[in-house]
Amino acid sequence: MEDFVLSHSDPTTGLPVGPRTARGTAPADYTSEDMLAAVLASVDDDKAEDIVQIDLRGRSDVADYMVICSGRSTRQVAAISEKLADRIKQEFRLTPKMEGKETGDWVLIDTGDVIVHVFRPEVREFYQLEKMWLPGSAHRGEMGDIE
Repeated sequence: MEDFVLSHSDPTTGLPVGPRTARGTAPADYTSEDMLAAVLASVDDDKAEDIVQIDLRGRSDVADYMVICSGRSTRQVAAISEKLADRIKQEFRLTPKMEGKETGDWVLIDTGDVIVHVFRPEVREFYQLEKMWLPGSAHRGEMGDIE
């Protein structure tokens, strides 16, 4: 089966440009919650810090969830991102779109259902994506919580 490649993202918002590709063109034997669980497990396994998940359902057509996390160095940011992309490819037979891995300051991984941002702490503080996307009642929290 041919791998499914996702759209490019807007560098100012970190979200894909244009609507998501219809699920019928990719393997559809998983839910967005399955993808979110796999993403959260992967970044946790690779020792990402300050993991935040944001529920975008009803707020955006480009994805159901966003995950934001940090690595301590450019090397760790790149490693977290690469391992996540490999795990998504193996588990879901999906090739996520990845941007920024070469510099390792901010890597965006677009799985279609979940958009993942992996930052170095200084870069994350500068862009403050959480402030843009977190609703007032959301929290930085436990991996198992899906709001």
